Amino acid sequence: MKIKYATIIVEDMDESIKFYTEVMGFEIDTKYDLGPAGQITLLKGEGETMVELIENPTDEPGLFSIGMDVEDLNSTIEELKSKGAKIIMDPIPITVGLLAFIEDPNGARIALIQHN
Repeated sequence: MKIKYATIIVEDMDESIKFYTEVMGFEIDTKYDLGPAGQITLLKGEGETMVELIENPTDEPGLFSIGMDVEDLNSTIEELKSKGAKIIMDPIPITVGLLAFIEDPNGARIALIQHN
């Protein structure tokens, strides 16, 4: 597994994009408009890991999760279950592939993503 995203829930997407591009030096990679469910902006810095900003009406602002890229989500989930990992969301289809969540012993969410 490799780290793919640090996901941050934001209150104001435009203000957050301005901060990450003008202050931190990131570049916009991709934007997704989810209609009433919100919006997502992926920002690239150096290296492969991206910052994912999500503005939506349900989640509180702040660090939401760390996203890990996996080759085969279903087999990864089965392996992690066998090792005692706490699965907090089974795999579901998303725009870019499949997504599941596990939780570390401290309650930190880890998103596991299988990209198409």
